[in-house]
Amino acid sequence: MTISKLDVAQRVEADLGEGPTWNPAASRLIWVNVLDGEVHQLDPATGADDVLRTDQHVGAAKPRTAGGLVVNLRDGIGRYDSAGSFDWLVTWPEDGVRGNDAAVDPTGRLWAGTMRYDAAPGGGALRRVDAAGDTVVVLDDVTISNGLGWSPDGCRMYYVDTATNRIDVFDVDVHTGLVHDRRPLATVDAGGGAPDGLTVDADGCVWVALWGGSAVHRYTPDGTLDRIIRVPVSQPTACAFGGPALTDLFITTARHGLDDASLADQPLAGSVLVLPDAGVGLPAQPFAG
Repeated sequence: MTISKLDVAQRVEADLGEGPTWNPAASRLIWVNVLDGEVHQLDPATGADDVLRTDQHVGAAKPRTAGGLVVNLRDGIGRYDSAGSFDWLVTWPEDGVRGNDAAVDPTGRLWAGTMRYDAAPGGGALRRVDAAGDTVVVLDDVTISNGLGWSPDGCRMYYVDTATNRIDVFDVDVHTGLVHDRRPLATVDAGGGAPDGLTVDADGCVWVALWGGSAVHRYTPDGTLDRIIRVPVSQPTACAFGGPALTDLFITTARHGLDDASLADQPLAGSVLVLPDAGVGLPAQPFAG
């Protein structure tokens, strides 16, 4: 099935919009403009958008159980409380490296990816961070650590290192967070774009934004491509379910690297798009720290 009818949730010219996450406690869509150091909290019902400006490039922002946000920054993981005060939970500064996509697992741990600014092969990593800031390097030798998500039962983890052009799946020990038996779920055909951010729905299907592919793909748990969402921009970056019933699929997009001619052809590049009634998503787990 191919779908091409989308609405605009927020018309904006984000250079590198990323990481949408629905915060049910506030009925807001959290998303980031990475290289401008902005964390947006959008109310789709009114269009109101609260913008938090960070002191570093921000790869992802997620809600916390205590209120406020946890953020994947250039030099590590920081926290904002509900009043906007900031502190570092853990740092790992490395020249030429920044935080990229991140996600919270079913038990409230943050999984945070990094990449080199020049996207050099093997320059990034994937780390697991618990509420106290204790950190484990889960994967090294990663190029562009990107989309993360878990199956409805929490026993499978889906992961994208964009340079591989694959969506991979791991088996997971829900309690310890240990992952094993990495294997491909699906490979994106050459020329079809590169897999970026992802989300998992209540049926266990994986939705992946394709950078350069003008599309979001949905794969069933056995890796079958069963739905294609065509988007009116070349660089969709990530997707997440939101809205009161978690039925609306929000899609962030980017203008980064596009020339004037390309931007003239895609005036919605950098905006947040939405496909109403796309399916039913899983509730976002807040970070426990």
